[in-house]
Amino acid sequence: QVQLVESGGGLVQAGGSLRLSCAASGRTVSTYVMGWFRQAPGKEREFVASISRNGGSTGYAESVKGRFTISRDNAQNTMYLQMNSLKPEDTAVYYCAAALRLYVAVRLEDYDYWGQGTQVTVSA
Repeated sequence: QVQLVESGGGLVQAGGSLRLSCAASGRTVSTYVMGWFRQAPGKEREFVASISRNGGSTGYAESVKGRFTISRDNAQNTMYLQMNSLKPEDTAVYYCAAALRLYVAVRLEDYDYWGQGTQVTVSA
């Protein structure tokens, strides 16, 4: 089992940047495919990005491609999401998640463990 804690959220103006972190404890994070999801008010939780166990493969939602970068540091048991060129529509609670899978995963049901989320608010 693994516990996940997100940090790095906040309020930023459109066009700005934020870096989210997801710290894992318990079982070593290199065992898991990791991912970021987000949920805006009144909307369903949606996939943002995923990264393979060794970091060699990544996947992104079309809405964030070219603006967001997912990475991981298995030695530090930490995953990151660098968010650039932020837009008001990126406003949401961002969740990190861990999946006992071999390859990057894009579906909510693929993931076994979830963090509590961190709020990202982008002002126009």
